[in-house]
Amino acid sequence: MLSEWPILSLIVFLPLVGVGFILVTRGEAAVVARNARYLALWTSAINLVLALLLWGSFDTGTADFQFVERAPWIDDSIAYHMGVDGISLLFVVLTAFLTPLCVLASWDAIQERVKEYMIAFLVMETTMIGVFCALDFVVFYLFFEAGLIPMFLIIGIWGGPRRIYATFKFFLYTLLGSVLLLLALIYMYDAVGTTDVPTLMRHGFDAGVQNWLWLAFLASFAVKLPMWPVHTWLPDAHVEAPTAGSVILAGVLLKMGGYGFLRFSIPMLPDATAYFTPLIFGLSVVAVVYTSLVALMQEDMKKLIAYSSVAHMGFVTIGLFTLTPQGIEGGIMQMFSHGLVSAALFLCVGVVYDRMHTRLIADYGGLVNRMPAYAFAFLVFSLANVGMPGTSGFVGEFLVLVGVFQVNTWVAVLATTGVVLSAAYALWLYRKVVFGVITRTELRGMLDMNRREMAVFAPLIATVIFFGFYPKPLLDVMHASVANLIAQHQAALVAPATMAER
Repeated sequence: MLSEWPILSLIVFLPLVGVGFILVTRGEAAVVARNARYLALWTSAINLVLALLLWGSFDTGTADFQFVERAPWIDDSIAYHMGVDGISLLFVVLTAFLTPLCVLASWDAIQERVKEYMIAFLVMETTMIGVFCALDFVVFYLFFEAGLIPMFLIIGIWGGPRRIYATFKFFLYTLLGSVLLLLALIYMYDAVGTTDVPTLMRHGFDAGVQNWLWLAFLASFAVKLPMWPVHTWLPDAHVEAPTAGSVILAGVLLKMGGYGFLRFSIPMLPDATAYFTPLIFGLSVVAVVYTSLVALMQEDMKKLIAYSSVAHMGFVTIGLFTLTPQGIEGGIMQMFSHGLVSAALFLCVGVVYDRMHTRLIADYGGLVNRMPAYAFAFLVFSLANVGMPGTSGFVGEFLVLVGVFQVNTWVAVLATTGVVLSAAYALWLYRKVVFGVITRTELRGMLDMNRREMAVFAPLIATVIFFGFYPKPLLDVMHASVANLIAQHQAALVAPATMAER
């Protein structure tokens, strides 16, 4: 039985085993680089297989945490406590799915310090999966913060001309919010005597204290997501990051903010969540509309997709804070879908950037004449980004709009304008890059995608279309956990009112 093995620890720390093998690799520079690539690929591929086995063994009929591991760490109050429910499992699988694709995407693009680059990616996989498996607040916080280090190095060493500015902006924004999260953690430990997440969920903090704790959580999770107006680090980080760095940043790291809301803010601080929901709706609507308009004005492909990510994360927060089954499941589905689609769009930019070394939209046009396979892949992901029925992007957006319509009609109407605007900027980008007549001499020599690039895009296309037509496997996994989250939230809100009546 899989449950008898420490499967979560294996999935979390297996990438570090790969790091150990890479560290002891010796020989000529070309041999070391080749071995580092293959070791990173095989390690991440094995981890993906383990994550899929975890999914296959998951019991969708219960909201309880499964595959739980617990060991004493710092006295009896802080423990190494791991487990997954229907919410966190999906993000574990998403992380394990994208990591080997990032390694493949970097195969030829990264030629300098390949050994260190692959080590950074494997370390980051450990920190990301650790975030989604941790059931102790201290363990969560350590993984949450440790992920900054490899991403800081990936952008700062292998990034573009303004990489130093982008890395420090990224680091300072996220670190400042995390300081407040640490203060909230310390207060909770002092008040409850433990940092065990399930225990903190059941504690019931005073209403007056909840507001301050909730704002401390918001400071960290809003930056990570990112929400407007603390989103400005994201476009710079994406533009300067190497292609695989942008993929993992958009595909997984942004999801940690939404996951933090689901795991901490909503279940632990129900009164504050109800009080601040109008604030979240307001910020999210501004994000959806404003950043979509900003995306329309971009001349850089990566920057356009980065602002698109902020707009789509606005949909996520709207869905999560409707506190309806459709809204929360739609928000989670949107996070999962965005992890696939945004990753694929950045990979699309990387394909042409590796050939032309420019990301300016005006430098392209007519690529369908030279790269028909690329044009097809780009079309699939552009339509998924718009939310076209038959793609995974539609399912999440539709459920979010259904959920928010039950709560606030005006928010639903304003959020729908984001769907229209996303069609405008996504299809405009596709038309400018793919259609038209080739006018530049350099474009006439462009070659279509090679086998390695096709191997990267094929599973992404398959998953985006499969879950667009048949999202039931994802919804079944999360349904019990979402229902339990809503039931606990409503019970926590009713309990103080009942006590007051007595």
